[in-house]
Amino acid sequence: MIEVSDLKKEYLEEETPTRALRGVTFSIEKGEFVSVMGPSGSGKSTLLHILSFLDRPTGGSYKFQGKSIDEMTDKELAQVRNKDMGFVFQSFNLLSRLTVYDNVEIPLLYSDIPPSKRATLVEEAVRSVGLEEKLHTEAGKLSGGQKQRVAIARALVTDPNIIFADEPTGNLDSESGLQVMEILESLNDKGRTVVLVTHETQTAEFANRIIRIKDGMIESDKEIIANRHHRGNLK
Repeated sequence: MIEVSDLKKEYLEEETPTRALRGVTFSIEKGEFVSVMGPSGSGKSTLLHILSFLDRPTGGSYKFQGKSIDEMTDKELAQVRNKDMGFVFQSFNLLSRLTVYDNVEIPLLYSDIPPSKRATLVEEAVRSVGLEEKLHTEAGKLSGGQKQRVAIARALVTDPNIIFADEPTGNLDSESGLQVMEILESLNDKGRTVVLVTHETQTAEFANRIIRIKDGMIESDKEIIANRHHRGNLK
């Protein structure tokens, strides 16, 4: 599904180049659950932004589902991003005055899915994260854990091929974080590809593979199937 080779990213800051990625190479198969770990400034967020089409690399190649992003226009990237990718962020990114229903429906407004089908899709997505009783509650009135579950429902509503989760437990207590990770794990068990960025080891161990990044380079890339159903506090 994802194939990156010698991926590089440089930023110019006051005409001084900063090398955020220094030649990263790996692939992710459909159905994998991969954690990308690294300290602050390691390049993991830059990598996620490139993988999720929010940014383009300055060197190397990136193929998504067999197609090089160099061959795709910004409009094509946006279309693939909306159709094939779901996103879960540390800060939830919900509109607090809108209901759960309205927040989850937002990606559908930019799709070609007819309005007659949207209600069913929204309700199914909300049910999948166990929040059907909150369907018409304003997002601002929910707990942090509930907000993140709404964010997961929003990520699922377009039936994406892959979910990118950026520090999804970062603003949650350990119990809420555990619930969120169990939902992501369950989605992966059903065949969904999940790419998780985190600095927390116990969160990362819900995946079956951990890629560690340091100073813009891959430090290690290991399968951890034995820890697949790791349980414990997430803080």
